[in-house]
Parts: sequence; C-alpha cells; structure tokens
Amino acid sequence: MPEFIFPLKERKEVAEQTIAFWFDTSHSNFSFKAGQFVKVTLINPSITDAEGNARSFSIASSPNNKDAMLIVTRMGNTAFKNALQKMSIGDKVKVIGPMGVFTLHQDAQKPAVFLAGGIGVTPFRSIIEWATQEKLPNKIYLFYSNRTKAATAFLKDFEQWAKENKNFKFIPTLTGEKNPSWKYETEIIDEKLLRKHISEKELQKSIFYIAGPPGMVTGMEELLAKMKISKEQIKIEEFTGY
Repeated sequence: MPEFIFPLKERKEVAEQTIAFWFDTSHSNFSFKAGQFVKVTLINPSITDAEGNARSFSIASSPNNKDAMLIVTRMGNTAFKNALQKMSIGDKVKVIGPMGVFTLHQDAQKPAVFLAGGIGVTPFRSIIEWATQEKLPNKIYLFYSNRTKAATAFLKDFEQWAKENKNFKFIPTLTGEKNPSWKYETEIIDEKLLRKHISEKELQKSIFYIAGPPGMVTGMEELLAKMKISKEQIKIEEFTGY
C-alpha cells in the first residue's frame, strides 16, 4: 500500500463543529478514485490516547485536484482530533492509500442515489465535484440530512454544482429545526421523500449509496429493503466515531 508524507496546507471551519483540512500533494504521484478513503497518521502529535494516532477519512476533494487532498471531520473531545486541530500549517502527516470501492458505478443508464447523513457526505462531495468537472452523463441524486442548517457542510458547493450539472439533483433536508432561511426539505429521508423526487422507473434501476453514522446506515438499509430494493443495488460506507 503506498505511503506518503503530506504537509498541512489549509484549515477552515466548513460547518458547525466541522473542520476541513487541505494537505499539499503537489510534489507526489498521489492519485485516487472519487469516493475512496485514506488512513491518516499524525506524526509526533501534541497529545495522544489509547485510541491511537491514526484514523481513516474519505477524501472529500475531486481527484482532478492534483495539488491538494481534502479531508473533513466533525470535531470532538478526542486526542486525535485535538492534535489534528492544533497542527500548524506545514506540519506533516503520514497518509496510506487510497483504499476502498465506494466509487461511482460505470453504467450511466442506472441513476446514482446518494443518501448522506452529516459528515457522511464527504465521499459524495468528491464524486459530485469530479462528475461535474468531467461532465459525466450519470444522473445523480444527493439526499443530504442534517439536524440544522449550521451543521450542513458544503451547502454552497452542492448548490453551485447543481447549477452547473444538469444531471445532478440536490435534495438537502433538516430534521432538527425550522429555519426561515431554509428553502429545501424539512423531514427525514423516507420513502415519501424519495418518491417525491425520483420516479418509480428510476427507483427500480438506481444504485443506492449510503454513508453516515451506523444508526443512519441501518435505517436507510431498512428503508430500501421495505421498498423492495435489492441488496445488489446498495453500497454502504459507515462513519464511526466522527
């Protein structure tokens, strides 16, 4: 498995308690497929604990960006996240990868339906940015659930790509607040919401991708089973501890 050492290039908050980290990949041959993940290990972190100095992250940027790799995490009170947040620009991490097969299927006749909860949206950000840049013919739906608008990462990015890409439909929803500035959905992702935006014909031939916390993933699996969607049509990426 390839190993790389990358310096931190930029860090910024992209939603409530959610920070994006850009690592400089410009002087390497690092490449990946949209939707894949890497293992990131802190080098001589300022603080550590029993959970260790390494975590796996989906890459949130497009593979067409050859100069930097984006990872994103919800912040929490763990040694790893505290040390990651305290890194200075130029500090380095070890990166192993890429890994994983949570990538866009090749048959453009089958729509892709992305079901994302919270920070589980990161692999979808990579795929959608890349599909928009490449002008792929694949029809893509993103159902993106968060409790609040403030917790919704990359809202403006997805809105912009929905304008640029006629094959991409963006359906964000809030489940924890009634926000007067919110112009989208305000309910959980359920059969009613899916059928509101996707025709029966497309539902039956779509490939479904689920990414988010374990409870959300289980709930979406049960929903699709109830809708008689076969397991062969479903791909899953669980986000634990984030």
